[in-house]
Amino acid sequence: MITAVERVRGAYARIAHVDRTEVWICLRPQADTEADAAAIDAKVAAGGWLPLAGTVFSVKGNIDVAGLATSAGCPSYAYEPDADAPVVARLKTAGAVVLGTTNLDQFATGLVGTRSPYGAVRNAVDPEYVSGGSSSGSAVSVALGIADLALGTDTAGSGRVPAAFNGIVGLKPTIGLVPTEGVVPACASLDCVTVFARTLPEAELALSCMAAPSGRDLPSLEQRAPGPWRIAVPDRGQLGDLDKGWAEAFDAAATRLADAGAELLPVDLAPFTEAAAMLYEGAFVAERYTAVGAFIDAHKDSADLDPTVAGIISAARDIPARRLYADQAKLESLRSRALASLGDADALLLPTTPGHPTIAEVATDPLGANARLGRFTNSTNLFDLAAVAVPAGEVNGLPFGVMLVGRAFTDQRLARIAEALTAPPLRLAVVGAHLSGQPLNGQLLALGARLVRTTTTAPAYRLYALDTTPPKPGLVRTREGGGAIEAEVWQLPAEGLGALLSTLPRPMALGSVELADGSLVPGFLCEPEAIKSAQDITSYGGWRAYVASS
Repeated sequence: MITAVERVRGAYARIAHVDRTEVWICLRPQADTEADAAAIDAKVAAGGWLPLAGTVFSVKGNIDVAGLATSAGCPSYAYEPDADAPVVARLKTAGAVVLGTTNLDQFATGLVGTRSPYGAVRNAVDPEYVSGGSSSGSAVSVALGIADLALGTDTAGSGRVPAAFNGIVGLKPTIGLVPTEGVVPACASLDCVTVFARTLPEAELALSCMAAPSGRDLPSLEQRAPGPWRIAVPDRGQLGDLDKGWAEAFDAAATRLADAGAELLPVDLAPFTEAAAMLYEGAFVAERYTAVGAFIDAHKDSADLDPTVAGIISAARDIPARRLYADQAKLESLRSRALASLGDADALLLPTTPGHPTIAEVATDPLGANARLGRFTNSTNLFDLAAVAVPAGEVNGLPFGVMLVGRAFTDQRLARIAEALTAPPLRLAVVGAHLSGQPLNGQLLALGARLVRTTTTAPAYRLYALDTTPPKPGLVRTREGGGAIEAEVWQLPAEGLGALLSTLPRPMALGSVELADGSLVPGFLCEPEAIKSAQDITSYGGWRAYVASS
């Protein structure tokens, strides 16, 4: 295992190599971070358990880090925090070391990563393209291999958009699951602290260290009936205009979920996109003025105010209260329609954005380019939903990403579904109580498994009726006198197989089963000791035929 000190030195070597100074607002001196890392190594050597020991992380510049100025992307706004924000403190307690604070779209107002006096943050893959925002520096620090983890915020997509553009994972938790104290608000009622990582397990571990009791009443989540994951997928017509190749990439992601066993369901996307337009075009933008509007009015001539950001926030000052009440009523109606359209779907699959603009294209049309990027992300927090953004391939040499959106507090469920996009599914051969229609088949269905085909084993096995509850057979390979046994091949997520094995009772065991076509597939076998007193039912050709005869 790499030590914390070694990881810190590697991070600073990487910083020097990539030469992306625009990523950082405040980079800590290496000596300070090495001192923190040495303390972590000492705790581990003394037997302490620190789940994030040996990792380094960066922090978006609107989140408090003790000893570093919090500027929110505006130098004249900067202040010295008295303490770490809780999310920072919790990652540090878990053993992660802070590298510094990162650049962002000023006051977290933007999805492009170019609205900053510290400079536009360039994409990690192609510097001519935007990095996405507002959590631009945080995402790029992870994508470039500098940081293992990074904290951002996500009010309208600021965590998911840069994750998609840079080919990494972005988790946007349910509102309230992660504390937002010590965060400069954008829209306080909608803000979330999000986490970036290169892999889903890394992101989930960090989120588990940051999360705390939400202080909210948990919704009454209906008990999920056994069966495959149910994924709502809009048709192409409702996705609107997408960049060239993006529709095909999205279809491929949906197909991959189907191949992993998910059931794809239709959905009406209209209430989601209508609500998305309301975030900036409606009265809700007034909450941004509540956060920092007075500062902007008092410093309107300051050279370090981004003119686009200042214009958006200042314009919200005069929105009348009656308009807010009208928009709240409209939003509630749209939310009801959206949730009704989702029905019993476990998640909604969407492209994270409709396209990926260049820095030059954003400069030409800063408001229009930014508004387009929020088409699919803006409604998530307005509807009080959770989301996870994951890589889903490439288009024209650039990362393409999708997101899974679900009801509040389904964060873990979304991550499990996302694994089907980030890890290849596994196959499992079954010959007994897990066959279709048999008593244990529901275990497979509950894990999102899908029947691939019905076949037989190679003629090299014997089947025995075991004395178990419920009744099930034992399959044993034999050197001679074997027969071909009916088998089904199921496809299921990797974590599903792990969950199944954790409950597998003796004398059952997992091994390789040779099928009629000569292929080897993991399957359930039986320990030879258990068949000494069992009935040999090989002649029936399979478990179902034996059960029918009984």
